[in-house]
Amino acid sequence: MMRTRLSMTLALVASLLAPSVVAAQTIAIVGGKVYPVSAPPIDNGTVLIRDGRIVAVGASVTVPAGAQRIDATGKIVTPGFVNGSSRVGLEEIGSVPATREMIAKGRDRVAAAFRPWEGLNPRSVLIEQTRDAGVTAIVAMPAGGLISGQAGVLRLVNGGVTDMLVRAPVGMVANLGPAYGPNFTPRGETLTRLREILEDTRVYRTRRADYERAQTRQLVLSKIDMDALVPVLEGRVPLIVDVDRASDIETAMKIAREYNIRLIVMGGAEAWMLADRLAAARIPVLTGAMNNIPTQSATLGQRQENAGLLAKAGVAVTLIGNAEGGSTDAFTARNVRYEAGNAVAYGMEYNAALRAITLTPAEIFGVADQVGSLAAGKRADVVIWSGDPFEFSSQAEHVFVNGVQSTTPTREDLLEARYKNLPPSPRSP
Repeated sequence: MMRTRLSMTLALVASLLAPSVVAAQTIAIVGGKVYPVSAPPIDNGTVLIRDGRIVAVGASVTVPAGAQRIDATGKIVTPGFVNGSSRVGLEEIGSVPATREMIAKGRDRVAAAFRPWEGLNPRSVLIEQTRDAGVTAIVAMPAGGLISGQAGVLRLVNGGVTDMLVRAPVGMVANLGPAYGPNFTPRGETLTRLREILEDTRVYRTRRADYERAQTRQLVLSKIDMDALVPVLEGRVPLIVDVDRASDIETAMKIAREYNIRLIVMGGAEAWMLADRLAAARIPVLTGAMNNIPTQSATLGQRQENAGLLAKAGVAVTLIGNAEGGSTDAFTARNVRYEAGNAVAYGMEYNAALRAITLTPAEIFGVADQVGSLAAGKRADVVIWSGDPFEFSSQAEHVFVNGVQSTTPTREDLLEARYKNLPPSPRSP
């Protein structure tokens, strides 16, 4: 009897702690203007979801009997947004170092083996807040140092890090700004150090057996960091370079050619000056559109038309924040839609801006088969908006992740209820 009660208790605890599972149900979102992103917008469209996956998208989709219908008439339906550079779950309070998990100490400013998602807090109060604003996937980015560490794609599902992780690593992050070195290391010295790191990794890659027998010259990095950098030299993982000044972007492009590295530019305040060259080299750019005020000499050429000019030249643009490290604070990760709205205001085509926070980051980071657009077979990460999602007053009225609607009250909801003396309640399904 006691063993039975213990088993029942453990089962109950497990059910409470387990991640949300995909309900065996069919949901039809009908009547809205659907933006599949991978296809033209559909007026009076239907998105059919079954068991956590999108089954069909179109204007003449047959809705099965017994399906749960959600009327989206007068609304806009989009894929869940993808924040291409985020600290959600890695930073709780920006001004409190003890709550920041995205900066590794490393060895001599190199932390190539650092995997920030391993320290991510899946119970962060900012996850629900971000998801509630229509962001259903993020790219967790490390920051600081010369080589910051690795980036990974996560979906904002309930559960642990294993449940959230989609793909990792999807990039190795490096910083080329002068402010990242001790005593404002000159750019030339920073670049020399980066070449030394890549050269030693090349030696390690080609002479690994000799290295293990201590039959190579002394190398500057630890074995674990070189192991992490080998996929970069082999072209399997791109090098994401946080760099702003046009001349520094040119240098990064040169290094990428020298070592046959796949390059992604992050920040890119002056990238518009090299738009045609970046497009020709097929180098994506992660940048923002909310700021036109230079924060340092390297961003004197910053302009809010940057994203639009890059997109018109044919560059794959992902819209992110403008904060240090190419990443907004975790608290403002939900504001990526405002980056897109501002980009449109400064010349970026509307559908291109929507793509820049959905399908383009999914393609750049190799997860477009799962997220970033509304298409049959993909994860049912879907948002129904009260109006244009780029407008400040629009709200995400329904947010689905894995076909399950997110209804958990956010911390903001709980605080509002507290100070209004109202009982907190789940969001209306």
